[in-house]
Amino acid sequence: MSILDESYVLSNGAEIPKLGLGTWFIDDDKAAAAVRAAIEIGYRNIDTAQAYGNERGVGDGVRTAGVPREELFVSTKLAAEIKDHDAAAAAVDGSLKALGLEYIDLMLIHSPQPWNDFRGGDYAEGNRAAWRALEAAHQAGKIRAIGVSNFQQHDLENILQGATVVPHVNQLLVHAGNTPSELLDYCENKQILVEAYSPIAHGAILQNTEIQAMADKYGVSVPQLCIRYTLQLGTVSLPKTANPEHMRSNAQVDFEISSDDMDALRGLRDVDYGEHSTFPVYSGK
Repeated sequence: MSILDESYVLSNGAEIPKLGLGTWFIDDDKAAAAVRAAIEIGYRNIDTAQAYGNERGVGDGVRTAGVPREELFVSTKLAAEIKDHDAAAAAVDGSLKALGLEYIDLMLIHSPQPWNDFRGGDYAEGNRAAWRALEAAHQAGKIRAIGVSNFQQHDLENILQGATVVPHVNQLLVHAGNTPSELLDYCENKQILVEAYSPIAHGAILQNTEIQAMADKYGVSVPQLCIRYTLQLGTVSLPKTANPEHMRSNAQVDFEISSDDMDALRGLRDVDYGEHSTFPVYSGK
């Protein structure tokens, strides 16, 4: 059985495929072709965001892939700058329209702070307001599951104060070299499934000699080792690519990393993100 056939069950009973396609940096006019290629290969989990500017293309790919809509799991994210109820409610409808879909499988608050103040000011009230809008859209059947992204424990505790729905998902930066173990444990205890974005990391991680040697030992590529690592952590893995060959390779992860090697990867600290270090989530804040 391929990893593309495996799924987790969210706390509300919805199934989410364990391996998904990330679409960050895939231009809107190229997104449909990338999504169709991924679905043809067997991917059923497609992740986008309002901030990516490619919801229209992603939705076009989903609609024209020739696979029944109910077999696909489509996620998007509320723009990080939206921190009030009415704007969030309008943005949900905006995503539905842009995607051209009758419902969204998962929608997340993209960040607890706007990107220009990432890990900065206090947006506690705004996040609770945005969360209420997602809860209402979930209740109305517009969204099957709701969650957050880049939320630390205190950000989650803020949401939980007045929530009627515990976030189903927290999408986080997780990879060999950056494993937020305490936050992963906290989410697991709250039945919040973690999705790992950038599982292959960026920059120097691909040249890390320790990881290269371990990949050689298993007879796999460094990206395959990194994806397998995030899967064995119990997360959804969301590698980003528009290249069908990479999509195929990323799904060839039917091997098992030993517990000793998992411990070694968990303890690794390698966070050189190269050119991506200019982006807030990779900036070390």
